[in-house]
Amino acid sequence: MSQQNGKSKEVFIEVNNLKKYFPIFKGVFRRQVGAVQAVDGVTFDIYRGETLGLVGESGCGKSTTGRAILQLLKPTDGAVLFNGRDLTKLSPNELRRERRNMQMIFQDPYASLNPRLTVGKIIGEPLEIHNIGDAQSRKKRVQELLSLVGLNPYFVNRYPHEFSGGQRQRIGIARAMATNPDFIVADEPISALDVSIQAQVVNLMDDLKAELGLTYLFIAHDLSMVRYISDRVAVMYLGRIVELSQRDEVFDRSLHPYTQALLSAIPIPDPEKEAKRQRLILEGDVPSPANPPSGCRFHPRCSYATEICSQQDPEFRNIPTGGNDHYVACHHADKFL
Repeated sequence: MSQQNGKSKEVFIEVNNLKKYFPIFKGVFRRQVGAVQAVDGVTFDIYRGETLGLVGESGCGKSTTGRAILQLLKPTDGAVLFNGRDLTKLSPNELRRERRNMQMIFQDPYASLNPRLTVGKIIGEPLEIHNIGDAQSRKKRVQELLSLVGLNPYFVNRYPHEFSGGQRQRIGIARAMATNPDFIVADEPISALDVSIQAQVVNLMDDLKAELGLTYLFIAHDLSMVRYISDRVAVMYLGRIVELSQRDEVFDRSLHPYTQALLSAIPIPDPEKEAKRQRLILEGDVPSPANPPSGCRFHPRCSYATEICSQQDPEFRNIPTGGNDHYVACHHADKFL
């Protein structure tokens, strides 16, 4: 599927019908009795040089999607085309070589850095793994990367415990940049940081994107930050993409009831407007991904649901808004135009 908007855009990554199921075992003999459908038939494109924001509530499959794209988790089914090559079909050696071009920024800066290694070793490790340069050039490269992310290049001999959370995340970003990747999955890179530090890290990522021509998949549940950094936004619910369009189309003209409920939860800094607006409160709990509801997965919590919603899975269709492609999986999306 290509979401072209009348402009010439290069599709960099194609995700086609991606699935990741985790088996459920029971009994002494560990028989499989079911599966957690963490990601179930996700399809979207990422254009070269853009930031695609992937949002949704906890447990909807965002992080699993990012890890499955990078093959850190082996997909159950589907294809991931990176520069025209299907990553799911590559041999271990071929995938290892391709990993130079795609990296990940992890969520927790306290857990993602080895406390026994110095900063120089942590950032230089990808260079060693991929046999890039000699010892002297690697040391110089590490110092360049520290400067690039706004840290003192002479911190190479310090350990992670000597840094704050924001500084640790900068180290994680430097490590991700070490091999000059084209594509980076940022898995909630600011959720573990203080609010005062979050903007610094996001601005750093934005500056690096402009300077190095990077492409991001930015996974988050902070919608205000997603609106700030993303070019397009995909909304995920219970393992599936339910809405995808340009950032402003999703935030200003959302066509899916779940997206509308998410957006209504964003606080407005104006007390008068906040008091007057109508909040959309979702009823019930999120269904289990081990036993998802039939038809539209959102229908048990949707106030617009009708009989067809519980019986038929909605097509992920294009309903253009504002001159842009706008994909939505809802039987009643036309009523929100």
